[in-house]
Amino acid sequence: MVDYKEAGVDVEEGYRSVFKYKEQAGRTVIPGLLTNLGSFNGMFEVPKGFKHPVMVSGTDGVGTKLDIAFKLKKYDTVGIDCVAMSVNDILCSGVQPLFFLDYIACGNLSAEIAGELVKGVADGCVDSRCALLGGETAEMPGFYDKGKYDLAGFAVGVGEKKKLITGRDIQKGDILIGLSSTGVHSNGFSLVRKLVTDFSEPYSIAGKETGKTIGEELLTPTRIYVRPVMRVLKKYGTAVHGMVHITGGGFYENIPRVFPVVKNGKKAFTAVIDKGSWDIPPVFTELIRRGADPETVYSTFNMGIGFILIVKKSAAESVLTCLNTHAGRYAKPGIPDLKAFKIGRIGNADGEIHGQKDIVLFE
Repeated sequence: MVDYKEAGVDVEEGYRSVFKYKEQAGRTVIPGLLTNLGSFNGMFEVPKGFKHPVMVSGTDGVGTKLDIAFKLKKYDTVGIDCVAMSVNDILCSGVQPLFFLDYIACGNLSAEIAGELVKGVADGCVDSRCALLGGETAEMPGFYDKGKYDLAGFAVGVGEKKKLITGRDIQKGDILIGLSSTGVHSNGFSLVRKLVTDFSEPYSIAGKETGKTIGEELLTPTRIYVRPVMRVLKKYGTAVHGMVHITGGGFYENIPRVFPVVKNGKKAFTAVIDKGSWDIPPVFTELIRRGADPETVYSTFNMGIGFILIVKKSAAESVLTCLNTHAGRYAKPGIPDLKAFKIGRIGNADGEIHGQKDIVLFE
């Protein structure tokens, strides 16, 4: 007779995993949470005070960055990436994330590894001030290779309809304020893995050893922008006309997504970027040194800017000061401090637009 364990599914290991998940989820409890982890579903009460609440959702995964975590056997930070990718997307509409759910799939479950993955998820939820509402762990022997995991999730937030930031108020002359990334974040790793084959190599900057391997540098988690941006919106909300999360496709694909569309499907504006206006993290210089095409990196990576606020010109200096003055509030050990830069402006779209590179122009 064949039982479930002999078929490759260890139920007892699953129970151990759930126990670890509950410990982590307890760190993320916030007002509005109505259920405990382990229920058949998760319930969250819409906060009071909204006249016309709109639910905003986002979903994503960590992608092939997970491969580096597997090879280095370091699993405690990629959960932060998983949360960041969804909550930063939600943030683009100007809303606070309320809760997050994760999905872990694997060939053979290890409660220790799964617990580390969920620890990262809980860390991301704490940083973004949302609850870890629930999740699912799927053990699928023979479908996933042993030792391999996939990690994805989604988040939900709520905002007042008339206060949602949609890009409809963007106008010529608005200023682009870029918020620094922590490095590569969670996009472009299929290219990274072509350029870097040994993640245990020492990582140096300008010939000086950092004490880290290149793999450890690449595992630096995606920055979560919720707290600094929500602070700006509380003080200068009406001056913020659009927001952009720089993910896959880099500057060229993501910035035009926030522009309103005029007739015939054309965009109404261009983004004019001052290329030398911010600090580019050394990891991108290293990737170019290893063979990344310097002409296409801005369409693949964030190049040091992970989030952009499009702000009314008269308020730009105040917003910039607000971000840089309070940057220390968001500091994390071993993570570069948040910095804000004035990186460009909004211009009119001139003539026929054939592609994204006609919309995002570099000076």
